[in-house]
Amino acid sequence: MTAAVPVELADAALAADIAVGLARVEDGLRVAAQAQHEVLAEASAHLIQAGGKRFRPTLVLLAAQFGNPQDPRVVPAAVAVELTHLATLYHDDVMDEADVRRGSVSANSRWGNTVAILTGDYLFARASQILADLGAEAIRIQAETFCRLVTGQISETVGARPGEDPLEHYLGVVTEKTASLIATAGRFGAMFSGASPDVVSQITPVCASLGIAFQLTDDILDVASESEQSGKTPGTDLREGVRTLPMLHALRSARREDGRLVELLNMGELADPDLHAEALKLLRAHPAMEMARADTRYWAEVARSEILKLPDVPARAAFEALCEYVVERTG
Repeated sequence: MTAAVPVELADAALAADIAVGLARVEDGLRVAAQAQHEVLAEASAHLIQAGGKRFRPTLVLLAAQFGNPQDPRVVPAAVAVELTHLATLYHDDVMDEADVRRGSVSANSRWGNTVAILTGDYLFARASQILADLGAEAIRIQAETFCRLVTGQISETVGARPGEDPLEHYLGVVTEKTASLIATAGRFGAMFSGASPDVVSQITPVCASLGIAFQLTDDILDVASESEQSGKTPGTDLREGVRTLPMLHALRSARREDGRLVELLNMGELADPDLHAEALKLLRAHPAMEMARADTRYWAEVARSEILKLPDVPARAAFEALCEYVVERTG
């Protein structure tokens, strides 16, 4: 499987460099998935073979362009970041009782929850082994990032505290659970390529804002898309009672004529196909969708404004293109 950058890179040399880097990342992932026990080896390779956007490794490689992209530490850092992401997916599927992931049977469905949890743990450990060879600072950043990932997951699981704005709570979850690792991807790329400390400090919030924007686009596509553009069956969050950005906007700004939509959203899970289809239709027509798109544009613009502070190399234009891609992705 060969990963692809989600946007077309205008600079041919940059595009070729990123393609080579992603191929090396794939090789590194396959090596990392190897294990002495055959079940662990098969389960570890399961999601790697299923593919994915490889968005986080791509950010590592693009950020490395602000230093020496050929530094031998860059690809291992990208592998470690993707292993961490994959590990969280194994655990997420157990918590969500998911049957499918990336078009394939989920690990928990195929091998059971225990094997899926241990596989996630194994991939976390393999990421730590790789980063240990890159120095104590890499391990410290990884540990801090992992703390934020877990904090975000706990916040999502427990829900908003009494008196807390559900929308603000949700954005906090996205920042911790999703954007923190994406920010670390950019940080590692710049850091391990030997980029200046100023670039490292500038690229980190760029990638954090991009991470928020990408998650918000997935929220919108889960409602608006007629296909599996978001990587899930359309309306999955709605069916499972997971309140994402469009739903929270609809509940916050409910008009008198929105009584039926509010009633459906407050039911939680919508396993009944008719109720699910009704709620999806009402939500798609609600102004909440444009509110969610406005939020996405805001975070993409935050990222773009920070990008313009970076050195003017081809990778900067690539980051700008990613911001435009986020906005265009949701229409």
